Amino acid sequence: MTLYFLKDIRQHYNHRTVLNISELALTSGNIYTLTGPNGAGKTTLLNILSFLRPPSSGQMEFNHLPVTFNAACLQKLRKSVVLVDQHPILFSTTVYKNIEFGLKIRKIPHDKRKQIIQSSLDMVGMKKFTNADARFLSGGETRRVAIARAMACSPDVLIMDEPTADLDLEHQMTIETIILDIHRQKNITIIFCTHNLAQGARLTSHHIHLFAGQIQDHNHENIFKGEITKIRGRHYCRITEKVLIPTPATDKRETKISIHPTAIRVADKKDAEPGLTILKGKVIGLSEDKERIRATIDVGVLISLLMEASEYDVRNIRINTMVDVEINPDGVTLF
Repeated sequence: MTLYFLKDIRQHYNHRTVLNISELALTSGNIYTLTGPNGAGKTTLLNILSFLRPPSSGQMEFNHLPVTFNAACLQKLRKSVVLVDQHPILFSTTVYKNIEFGLKIRKIPHDKRKQIIQSSLDMVGMKKFTNADARFLSGGETRRVAIARAMACSPDVLIMDEPTADLDLEHQMTIETIILDIHRQKNITIIFCTHNLAQGARLTSHHIHLFAGQIQDHNHENIFKGEITKIRGRHYCRITEKVLIPTPATDKRETKISIHPTAIRVADKKDAEPGLTILKGKVIGLSEDKERIRATIDVGVLISLLMEASEYDVRNIRINTMVDVEINPDGVTLF
């Protein structure tokens, strides 16, 4: 059954179109990943799907009923859909009271609140933290409590913005397991935003990829838009003022590019191959991808690379470490 239906949805900020969706239909009971580079419109779309921000124009249906962004309609809709932010904020009190707050607003009786809270914390493996001070939880623990708080409201749709961003590999895998457990136990619709394409592939086969505010039909990785420039006889795509990506020879002036994750590697500058651009960046994400390791690196833009596990062990790459990145132009596609 179609849960969401969006038609000709546009969102404008300061005379600039940041979201332009001709049509999007989401089926009830599925897990969906939302991917795309920074500035692609992912958070804007999540806010619209969460009924937190109206689009500038277009039509939207939820459960086959038209959505009107007025107080009467939104109050009912927001009881069905819950958004967990990338950096959730907890009250300066116990974990129990953090989850209880939303239930009090919904006028849930005290005895039933207690049962719901314990069940929600158990679902995310945080039951032993029931009376803990939320101010002293780790990042991963905070995310899990935020998910428990959302699930305590018994939503039909759980939406999460980067639920594993900035977490170590252990906590990433824990959150992924929680997502699958929730889906299996509750059979609700789950929509989550991620830069980790391997994570999306592990959790679902339903993917929405945004680029420049529009849904893309292809499944490329590391997609960017920029201007082609020629330096010392070599072609580059200028993504930002400081980020140049080597490309095959082309007559285009403006283009979109996709960099295959195996065309990117971490290396010492002294080992750099001639003709390859070296970028310095910070490792912000690590995950397992079958028998390889996927690293997300911030070089001014976010790029994702794949390396063998043996190489990962040798280089001792960790989250928040600085690395030198090389890109082979043979792995860059222009479209």
